[in-house]
Amino acid sequence: MAPAPAPLRTARRAVVTGGAGFVGSHLCDRLRAADTEVVCLDNLLTGSLDNLADRADDPGFTFRHHDVCEPFDVTGPVDLVVHLASPASPHDYARHPVETLRAGAHGTLNALELAHRKGARFLLTSTSEVYGDPLVHPQPETYWGNVNPIGPRSQYDEAKRYAEALTTAYRTARGTDTVIVRLFNTYGPRMRPTDGRAVPAFITQALTGRPLTVAGDGSQTRSLCHVDDTVGGILAAAAAGHPGPVNLGNPAELSILQLAHRIRDLCGSASPVEFVERPGDDPSLRRPDITLARTALGWQPAVDTDRGLAQTIDWFARHLVGARG
Repeated sequence: MAPAPAPLRTARRAVVTGGAGFVGSHLCDRLRAADTEVVCLDNLLTGSLDNLADRADDPGFTFRHHDVCEPFDVTGPVDLVVHLASPASPHDYARHPVETLRAGAHGTLNALELAHRKGARFLLTSTSEVYGDPLVHPQPETYWGNVNPIGPRSQYDEAKRYAEALTTAYRTARGTDTVIVRLFNTYGPRMRPTDGRAVPAFITQALTGRPLTVAGDGSQTRSLCHVDDTVGGILAAAAAGHPGPVNLGNPAELSILQLAHRIRDLCGSASPVEFVERPGDDPSLRRPDITLARTALGWQPAVDTDRGLAQTIDWFARHLVGARG
Protein backbone atom coordinates (compact mmCIF):
# COMPACT_ATOMS: atom_id res chain seq x y z
CA MET A 1 0.00 0.00 0.00
CA ALA A 2 2.90 2.36 0.69
CA PRO A 3 3.75 4.72 -2.15
CA ALA A 4 7.31 4.96 -3.42
CA PRO A 5 9.73 6.63 -0.98
CA ALA A 6 10.30 10.31 -1.55
CA PRO A 7 13.81 11.44 -2.52
CA LEU A 8 15.49 13.05 0.50
CA ARG A 9 17.65 15.79 -0.96
CA THR A 10 21.10 14.56 0.19
CA ALA A 11 19.98 12.41 3.14
CA ARG A 12 22.38 9.51 3.10
CA ARG A 13 22.10 9.03 6.87
CA ALA A 14 19.21 9.89 9.19
CA VAL A 15 18.65 9.85 12.95
CA VAL A 16 15.09 9.05 14.07
CA THR A 17 14.16 9.61 17.72
CA GLY A 18 11.19 7.51 18.83
CA GLY A 19 11.88 5.18 15.91
CA ALA A 20 10.49 2.11 17.69
CA GLY A 21 7.07 3.70 17.97
CA PHE A 22 4.07 3.42 15.68
CA VAL A 23 4.83 6.22 13.20
CA GLY A 24 8.58 6.11 13.84
CA SER A 25 8.99 2.46 12.87
CA HIS A 26 7.11 3.01 9.60
CA LEU A 27 9.34 5.99 8.90
CA CYS A 28 12.45 3.88 9.54
CA ASP A 29 11.17 1.30 7.06
CA ARG A 30 10.56 3.90 4.39
CA LEU A 31 13.94 5.54 4.91
CA ARG A 32 15.66 2.19 4.53
CA ALA A 33 13.61 1.52 1.39
CA ALA A 34 15.09 4.77 0.06
CA ASP A 35 18.57 3.41 0.92
CA THR A 36 19.06 5.94 3.71
CA GLU A 37 21.14 4.63 6.60
CA VAL A 38 19.16 4.99 9.83
CA VAL A 39 20.16 5.40 13.46
CA CYS A 40 17.11 4.89 15.68
CA LEU A 41 17.00 6.11 19.29
CA ASP A 42 14.20 5.03 21.62
CA ASN A 43 13.87 4.38 25.35
CA LEU A 44 10.92 2.00 24.67
CA LEU A 45 8.61 3.83 27.07
CA THR A 46 5.79 3.46 24.54
CA GLY A 47 7.69 1.99 21.58
CA SER A 48 8.45 -1.69 20.98
CA LEU A 49 11.27 -3.66 19.41
CA ASP A 50 8.55 -5.78 17.78
CA ASN A 51 7.94 -2.82 15.47
CA LEU A 52 11.54 -3.10 14.28
CA ALA A 53 11.57 -6.87 13.74
CA ASP A 54 12.16 -6.46 10.00
CA ARG A 55 15.27 -4.40 10.73
CA ALA A 56 16.94 -7.01 12.97
CA ASP A 57 19.47 -8.13 10.33
CA ASP A 58 19.63 -4.88 8.38
CA PRO A 59 23.24 -3.60 8.24
CA GLY A 60 21.99 -0.12 7.35
CA PHE A 61 19.94 0.19 10.52
CA THR A 62 21.23 0.78 14.07
CA PHE A 63 19.07 0.76 17.19
CA ARG A 64 20.21 2.54 20.34
CA HIS A 65 18.27 2.17 23.57
CA HIS A 66 18.47 5.73 24.82
CA ASP A 67 16.29 8.38 26.44
CA VAL A 68 16.69 11.41 24.18
CA CYS A 69 15.97 13.66 27.15
CA GLU A 70 19.57 12.89 28.08
CA PRO A 71 22.32 14.32 25.84
CA PHE A 72 23.47 12.10 22.98
CA ASP A 73 25.72 12.14 19.98
CA VAL A 74 26.05 10.09 16.81
CA THR A 75 29.43 9.47 15.23
CA GLY A 76 29.89 10.21 11.56
CA PRO A 77 27.87 12.39 9.20
CA VAL A 78 24.13 12.96 9.62
CA ASP A 79 21.95 14.57 6.95
CA LEU A 80 18.52 14.40 8.60
CA VAL A 81 17.26 14.33 12.20
CA VAL A 82 13.58 13.49 12.73
CA HIS A 83 12.32 14.06 16.26
CA LEU A 84 9.33 11.81 16.95
CA ALA A 85 10.10 10.75 20.51
CA SER A 86 7.11 11.42 22.78
CA PRO A 87 4.15 9.62 24.26
CA ALA A 88 1.39 10.43 21.78
CA SER A 89 -1.90 8.97 23.01
CA PRO A 90 -4.02 10.51 25.79
CA HIS A 91 -3.63 7.34 27.88
CA ASP A 92 0.15 7.45 27.53
CA TYR A 93 0.71 11.10 28.30
CA ALA A 94 -1.75 10.93 31.20
CA ARG A 95 0.38 8.14 32.68
CA HIS A 96 3.66 9.86 31.82
CA PRO A 97 3.09 13.63 32.09
CA VAL A 98 6.60 14.59 33.17
CA GLU A 99 8.22 12.31 30.60
CA THR A 100 6.00 13.85 27.91
CA LEU A 101 7.01 17.39 28.86
CA ARG A 102 10.68 16.40 29.00
CA ALA A 103 10.47 14.80 25.55
CA GLY A 104 9.09 18.06 24.17
CA ALA A 105 11.63 20.22 26.00
CA HIS A 106 14.91 18.38 26.69
CA GLY A 107 14.39 15.81 23.92
CA THR A 108 13.79 18.50 21.31
CA LEU A 109 16.79 20.50 22.55
CA ASN A 110 19.12 17.50 22.34
CA ALA A 111 17.86 16.53 18.89
CA LEU A 112 18.23 20.12 17.66
CA GLU A 113 21.74 20.30 19.07
CA LEU A 114 22.68 17.15 17.14
CA ALA A 115 21.23 18.55 13.90
CA HIS A 116 22.97 21.89 14.45
CA ARG A 117 26.36 20.25 15.10
CA LYS A 118 26.04 18.02 12.05
CA GLY A 119 24.63 20.64 9.69
CA ALA A 120 21.63 18.34 9.20
CA ARG A 121 18.04 19.16 8.36
CA PHE A 122 15.89 18.89 11.48
CA LEU A 123 12.25 17.82 11.27
CA LEU A 124 9.97 18.21 14.28
CA THR A 125 6.83 16.12 14.31
CA SER A 126 4.39 18.36 16.13
CA THR A 127 0.68 17.69 16.42
CA SER A 128 -2.80 18.98 15.72
CA GLU A 129 -3.12 19.19 19.49
CA VAL A 130 -1.35 22.55 19.34
CA TYR A 131 -4.72 23.86 18.14
CA GLY A 132 -6.42 22.57 21.31
CA ASP A 133 -10.22 22.60 21.14
CA PRO A 134 -10.31 24.81 18.04
CA LEU A 135 -12.53 27.81 17.51
CA VAL A 136 -11.55 27.89 13.82
CA HIS A 137 -12.58 25.07 11.48
CA PRO A 138 -10.87 23.58 9.55
CA GLN A 139 -7.56 24.42 11.18
CA PRO A 140 -4.97 26.30 9.08
CA GLU A 141 -1.38 26.70 10.19
CA THR A 142 -2.03 30.40 10.85
CA TYR A 143 -4.47 29.55 13.67
CA TRP A 144 -2.86 30.01 17.09
CA GLY A 145 -5.10 27.56 18.90
CA ASN A 146 -7.34 27.33 21.96
CA VAL A 147 -5.31 25.40 24.51
CA ASN A 148 -5.82 24.98 28.26
CA PRO A 149 -2.25 25.24 29.65
CA ILE A 150 -3.11 23.36 32.86
CA GLY A 151 -5.76 20.95 31.55
CA PRO A 152 -5.67 17.14 31.35
CA ARG A 153 -4.07 17.26 27.88
CA SER A 154 -1.74 20.16 28.61
CA GLN A 155 1.38 18.05 29.09
CA TYR A 156 1.24 17.00 25.44
CA ASP A 157 -0.23 20.20 23.97
CA GLU A 158 2.25 22.50 25.67
CA ALA A 159 5.23 20.18 25.16
CA LYS A 160 4.65 20.34 21.42
CA ARG A 161 3.97 24.07 21.42
CA TYR A 162 7.25 24.62 23.27
CA ALA A 163 9.03 22.27 20.87
CA GLU A 164 7.76 24.37 17.95
CA ALA A 165 8.99 27.57 19.60
CA LEU A 166 12.40 26.02 20.32
CA THR A 167 12.71 24.73 16.76
CA THR A 168 11.83 28.16 15.41
CA ALA A 169 14.40 29.80 17.69
CA TYR A 170 17.15 27.49 16.43
CA ARG A 171 16.19 28.35 12.85
CA THR A 172 16.02 32.12 13.31
CA ALA A 173 18.81 32.64 15.86
CA ARG A 174 21.28 29.89 14.95
CA GLY A 175 20.57 29.20 11.30
CA THR A 176 19.66 25.54 11.79
CA ASP A 177 17.84 24.02 8.82
CA THR A 178 14.48 23.10 10.35
CA VAL A 179 10.94 22.15 9.38
CA ILE A 180 7.86 21.62 11.54
CA VAL A 181 5.01 19.30 10.58
CA ARG A 182 1.77 19.02 12.53
CA LEU A 183 0.42 15.47 12.41
CA PHE A 184 -3.33 14.94 12.61
CA ASN A 185 -4.89 11.66 13.76
CA THR A 186 -2.81 8.87 12.23
CA TYR A 187 -3.86 5.22 12.19
CA GLY A 188 -2.64 1.93 10.75
CA PRO A 189 -0.79 -1.29 11.54
CA ARG A 190 1.44 -1.36 14.66
CA MET A 191 -0.87 0.72 16.82
CA ARG A 192 -1.12 -0.88 20.25
CA PRO A 193 -4.48 -2.43 21.17
CA THR A 194 -4.23 -0.64 24.53
CA ASP A 195 -3.20 2.65 22.94
CA GLY A 196 -6.42 4.30 24.13
CA ARG A 197 -7.12 6.09 20.86
CA ALA A 198 -10.40 5.55 19.04
CA VAL A 199 -9.25 3.40 16.11
CA PRO A 200 -7.39 0.67 18.06
CA ALA A 201 -10.02 0.75 20.82
CA PHE A 202 -12.96 0.29 18.44
CA ILE A 203 -11.19 -2.38 16.37
CA THR A 204 -10.18 -4.40 19.42
CA GLN A 205 -13.66 -4.12 20.91
CA ALA A 206 -15.38 -5.07 17.66
CA LEU A 207 -13.12 -8.06 17.03
CA THR A 208 -13.63 -9.39 20.55
CA GLY A 209 -17.39 -8.76 20.71
CA ARG A 210 -17.19 -6.16 23.44
CA PRO A 211 -19.20 -2.90 23.41
CA LEU A 212 -17.68 -0.05 21.43
CA THR A 213 -17.13 2.69 24.00
CA VAL A 214 -17.99 6.05 22.47
CA ALA A 215 -17.10 9.13 24.52
CA GLY A 216 -19.94 11.59 25.09
CA ASP A 217 -22.57 11.47 22.37
CA GLY A 218 -19.95 10.76 19.69
CA SER A 219 -20.59 13.97 17.78
CA GLN A 220 -16.99 15.18 18.14
CA THR A 221 -15.10 14.81 14.86
CA ARG A 222 -11.72 13.48 13.79
CA SER A 223 -9.87 13.32 10.47
CA LEU A 224 -8.01 10.05 10.01
CA CYS A 225 -4.78 9.82 8.02
CA HIS A 226 -3.28 6.42 7.21
CA VAL A 227 0.29 5.99 8.44
CA ASP A 228 1.55 5.45 4.88
CA ASP A 229 0.27 8.89 3.97
CA THR A 230 1.60 10.49 7.15
CA VAL A 231 5.07 9.07 6.56
CA GLY A 232 4.90 10.20 2.94
CA GLY A 233 4.17 13.72 4.17
CA ILE A 234 7.08 13.61 6.62
CA LEU A 235 9.42 12.56 3.83
CA ALA A 236 8.05 15.26 1.53
CA ALA A 237 8.66 17.89 4.23
CA ALA A 238 12.18 16.56 4.82
CA ALA A 239 12.92 16.78 1.10
CA ALA A 240 11.51 20.28 0.65
CA GLY A 241 13.01 23.55 1.80
CA HIS A 242 9.88 24.89 3.49
CA PRO A 243 10.27 25.59 7.24
CA GLY A 244 6.63 24.94 8.13
CA PRO A 245 4.67 24.50 10.18
CA VAL A 246 2.74 22.33 7.73
CA ASN A 247 -0.40 20.35 8.52
CA LEU A 248 -0.22 16.67 7.56
CA GLY A 249 -3.60 14.98 7.76
CA ASN A 250 -6.66 13.87 5.88
CA PRO A 251 -9.35 16.54 5.46
CA ALA A 252 -12.05 13.83 5.26
CA GLU A 253 -13.88 14.41 8.56
CA LEU A 254 -16.17 12.02 10.41
CA SER A 255 -17.71 11.87 13.87
CA ILE A 256 -16.52 9.43 16.50
CA LEU A 257 -19.92 7.73 16.38
CA GLN A 258 -19.67 7.38 12.59
CA LEU A 259 -16.19 5.94 13.02
CA ALA A 260 -17.45 3.38 15.55
CA HIS A 261 -20.22 2.27 13.20
CA ARG A 262 -17.85 2.10 10.23
CA ILE A 263 -15.32 -0.02 12.08
CA ARG A 264 -18.04 -2.30 13.45
CA ASP A 265 -19.39 -2.84 9.93
CA LEU A 266 -15.94 -3.49 8.47
CA CYS A 267 -15.27 -6.03 11.22
CA GLY A 268 -18.61 -7.75 10.62
CA SER A 269 -19.25 -7.37 14.34
CA ALA A 270 -22.48 -7.27 16.32
CA SER A 271 -20.93 -5.33 19.19
CA PRO A 272 -23.26 -2.72 20.68
CA VAL A 273 -22.28 0.91 21.12
CA GLU A 274 -21.89 2.05 24.70
CA PHE A 275 -21.70 5.75 25.53
CA VAL A 276 -19.19 6.68 28.25
CA GLU A 277 -18.11 9.90 29.92
CA ARG A 278 -16.23 12.24 27.64
CA PRO A 279 -12.71 13.19 28.79
CA GLY A 280 -11.95 16.75 29.78
CA ASP A 281 -10.78 19.12 27.02
CA ASP A 282 -11.56 16.53 24.36
CA PRO A 283 -11.54 18.51 21.08
CA SER A 284 -14.98 18.92 19.50
CA LEU A 285 -13.70 19.44 15.97
CA ARG A 286 -10.62 18.26 14.14
CA ARG A 287 -9.96 18.72 10.43
CA PRO A 288 -6.79 20.02 8.80
CA ASP A 289 -6.55 22.64 6.13
CA ILE A 290 -3.87 21.05 3.92
CA THR A 291 -3.62 23.79 1.30
CA LEU A 292 -0.02 24.49 2.32
CA ALA A 293 0.98 20.82 2.17
CA ARG A 294 -0.47 20.57 -1.32
CA THR A 295 1.23 23.71 -2.62
CA ALA A 296 4.58 23.68 -0.75
CA LEU A 297 5.19 19.92 -0.52
CA GLY A 298 3.13 18.53 -3.38
CA TRP A 299 1.57 16.18 -0.84
CA GLN A 300 -1.94 15.03 -0.08
CA PRO A 301 -3.32 11.78 1.39
CA ALA A 302 -4.02 8.98 -1.07
CA VAL A 303 -5.25 6.07 1.07
CA ASP A 304 -9.05 5.68 1.11
CA THR A 305 -10.34 5.58 4.69
CA ASP A 306 -12.33 2.37 4.31
CA ARG A 307 -9.42 0.65 2.58
CA GLY A 308 -7.00 1.83 5.23
CA LEU A 309 -9.30 0.77 8.07
CA ALA A 310 -9.81 -2.67 6.46
CA GLN A 311 -6.04 -3.14 6.24
CA THR A 312 -5.64 -2.02 9.85
CA ILE A 313 -8.41 -4.35 11.01
CA ASP A 314 -6.70 -7.25 9.23
CA TRP A 315 -3.44 -6.45 11.02
CA PHE A 316 -5.19 -6.26 14.39
CA ALA A 317 -7.03 -9.53 13.75
CA ARG A 318 -3.74 -11.31 13.08
CA HIS A 319 -2.05 -9.55 16.01
CA LEU A 320 -4.81 -10.46 18.47
CA VAL A 321 -4.80 -14.09 17.32
CA GLY A 322 -1.02 -14.19 17.71
CA ALA A 323 -1.24 -12.59 21.17
CA ARG A 324 -3.69 -15.25 22.27
CA GLY A 325 -1.22 -17.84 21.12
